[in-house]
Amino acid sequence: MKNKKTVSFSKNSTNIFFHILTNCNLSCSHCYINKEQHGKNTLPLKTINSWLDAFAGKKNSANVIFLGGEPTLHPDLFRAVKHARKKEYKSITIDTNGYLFNGILSKIGPDEVDYISFSLDGATISTNDMIRGKGSYDKCLSGIKKAVSKGFSTSLIYTASSTNIHELGLMAPLLGKLGIERFFIQVIGIRGKTAKRGSLKEEPCSLQVSRKKWLDTIPEIAEKVAELGITVTYPKVYLDTDEKFECAGLVADNYFIFPNGRVYRCPLCEDYPLNSMEFKGSRLINTKKINELDLFGLSVPEGCVMNRLIQPGNLSYNQDGIPEYKIACCLLKEEIAGI
Repeated sequence: MKNKKTVSFSKNSTNIFFHILTNCNLSCSHCYINKEQHGKNTLPLKTINSWLDAFAGKKNSANVIFLGGEPTLHPDLFRAVKHARKKEYKSITIDTNGYLFNGILSKIGPDEVDYISFSLDGATISTNDMIRGKGSYDKCLSGIKKAVSKGFSTSLIYTASSTNIHELGLMAPLLGKLGIERFFIQVIGIRGKTAKRGSLKEEPCSLQVSRKKWLDTIPEIAEKVAELGITVTYPKVYLDTDEKFECAGLVADNYFIFPNGRVYRCPLCEDYPLNSMEFKGSRLINTKKINELDLFGLSVPEGCVMNRLIQPGNLSYNQDGIPEYKIACCLLKEEIAGI
């Protein structure tokens, strides 16, 4: 793959994953939102703006992704987007399920947001709607077409699991037909709803795709999509035993912000009160030990220590108890540029 590259953690940019509410109109089976840990409140615009301002010193290199729940349910989302643009954020993205509430596309323009990113988890109605809810497939496609017709740049996220990976190969023609510019394949995480399906001992990552299936499927499909001129990004996931493991929590500048004020540096920690930072009013402060930062520096032969602690079902060992491979940091990506 000539255009394939591993995307290193950038030390020169800041990525802000901003959950402005946790409410959603859908109830996806793999939703990672945990209201007990993330809050049930909808942030007022004044708070959203002040928290964006907390990163003002990094604004020229900062990227903000507005998330939920479903962020377009927030009546002031368009005002938050305009505030981020006024503050000269490097890029602004809205992640949506496609319902596009509150007439969001009529309240912002393509010059105010870099991407409208849609979520679809099946190439067919039956598979997607089984995961995301009845009617969500048609609604998402309708939303994409509307966004494209208005001149917005669009991307699409597909969370691959054992329930839908069989349809991933059908996505290429659909993506080309819809006019999608970027395609993100995500690996399903054992957090939120998936973590509650049963204990890991009883139900060891039943939704996760096996290493063999992932390596045999994802790169090949990503290359086919890239041949359509669409840039494809997907998690590295697996490292060979001789490959160096690096934790984004130690070398990158990522912030996962939730409505209750918790700020995490690693998404795998989000089901637990391990957040290393929090907002007190408009001030971003460090939390007391022990938190996620105290864990990032731990070295384990399995690679990612958080994966080893939280979702070990994707690990494998030889007869001597030695890991057969390492799990990469969940924020380490492979990218294939559109050809």
